[in-house]
Amino acid sequence: MSPSSLPDLVVAHAPIEVGVPGSVLTSRQEREEHEGASLAPHATRASGAGRRAVEEEPDRFRTCFERDLDRIHHSKAFRRLAGKCQVFVAPEDDHLRTRLTHAIEVSQVAVSIARPVGLNVALTAAAATGHDCGHGPAGHASEGALSPFVEGGYHHAVYGADVVLQPLNLCVETLDAIRNHSWNRPAPSTPEGEVVAWADRLAYVCHDFEDAVDAGVVAPGDLPGEVAEVVGTDRRSQLHGFITAMVETIADTGRIGLRQAEADALAAFRAFNYERIYLRPEAVAQADLSARLIAGLAEFYLTHPSHLPEGAGLVPGSPDATAAAVKYVSGMTDRYAHRAAIDLLGWDENKLPRTA
Repeated sequence: MSPSSLPDLVVAHAPIEVGVPGSVLTSRQEREEHEGASLAPHATRASGAGRRAVEEEPDRFRTCFERDLDRIHHSKAFRRLAGKCQVFVAPEDDHLRTRLTHAIEVSQVAVSIARPVGLNVALTAAAATGHDCGHGPAGHASEGALSPFVEGGYHHAVYGADVVLQPLNLCVETLDAIRNHSWNRPAPSTPEGEVVAWADRLAYVCHDFEDAVDAGVVAPGDLPGEVAEVVGTDRRSQLHGFITAMVETIADTGRIGLRQAEADALAAFRAFNYERIYLRPEAVAQADLSARLIAGLAEFYLTHPSHLPEGAGLVPGSPDATAAAVKYVSGMTDRYAHRAAIDLLGWDENKLPRTA
């Protein structure tokens, strides 16, 4: 029987055959068995519903890590990254990166490393996609601004895993990779998490440099020779060089890392970015201004919790009001935070943060 003769079949275009009608579907369990046999010895294996804070029934077709990736993709926290800056606050150029495009690029880099070396691609993609969901408005400026209101300080990786993404009930391996993707955090517990940590750094040094070139902050020729001679001066060459080197290094050593030549180039690249892009006086001034704005909003909401969407009944200045204020402000996009500063704090619209 052909697909076109099956009853109740609606097609978007001409009927396209996939297989024999009535064929048996490949179950999740069969895919897990195939995965277990094909992945590298120390890669993370999916199993049933996965290890979650709240137990769930396994999905019929998706592995536990594929399910995590879907949940992150559909979350508001992930969508709001479109309105949070990567480096440039409120830029006029729509082509400059946001936290959303950064997360997408990190996932692409991480998967490009994980796939050929036999790691779990779904876990890698899920952790990379969700790794920055804990960032507040104005990028890293929000961490210093919100730290006084959080016991132990505000770290976007920790806050993202333990607060922002907590309602999604993700697998412990996914949350661990998100919580520990930053290099100033403990090592992730899985090789996939370690790949995400590297992919984050590889992605941002390359695309932040490209954005800075487009913004006229630096020129391609400014890149130190120890970087350009190893991986080139354009993002395509740089990412290809770094990713290839990582894959070959993992294959040669059986461990996740980067051989010396590219590792030195990456360190020099990052140092250049800090000196010429992130810590240039104009950028620091705007980051300080952003931090003042964000801290001001947190202070306002914790002392006026009735202005919070779910602030009814919260005692002003209480720990609960403080936690609610931090969660609300950290979830704001740059544009929403700026509007709130104008409406609630009386900021002059012409004096809002804007990275030149």
